[in-house]
Amino acid sequence: MKVSRATLEDGPRLRKFRTDAVAWLAQRGSDQWSTPYPEELLRESITAGEVFLFHSAGGLEPEATVTLDTKADPALWTPEEALEPAMYVHKLTLSQPGRRSGLGSRILDWCGDRAARAGARWLRLDAWTTNSSLQDYYRAQGFAHVRTVVDADAYGSGWVAQRPAALTATPLFEGLGTR
Repeated sequence: MKVSRATLEDGPRLRKFRTDAVAWLAQRGSDQWSTPYPEELLRESITAGEVFLFHSAGGLEPEATVTLDTKADPALWTPEEALEPAMYVHKLTLSQPGRRSGLGSRILDWCGDRAARAGARWLRLDAWTTNSSLQDYYRAQGFAHVRTVVDADAYGSGWVAQRPAALTATPLFEGLGTR
């Protein structure tokens, strides 16, 4: 499997990841991501090199995406926490959610490896406040719940968690010259 940075030309596929995820979540009774993601924020993340695509060998269409950055959302993280070296996982989305392929776990480990290589202490994320299944998944991936923020600025995604950033023993994906 290969990883690459998304380009502006990948915008339609990234939007499809989100609309497909919204439909899948709605079938399970969740309103997660029901608000469209602002186009200008998507373009900014892509231009900053923070959006990644994961392709199977020879696959034309990506199987997953994740955004990984160093921006602590002030609605979710305290000023003291924002000063700690950390990287933040956003919009981890699979083309076939719920398949239990282990791809999400591998991507989180890849993010943790990138964070550790960048000198971060923590890999952090937020999850939809009412999506207990997703929260359980992240706990099973080694994330510890820090708190739940109930604030309009959190847009419903106020369950915050972190785990130590850690190097992986073996490369997880091809591409980008790193693990």
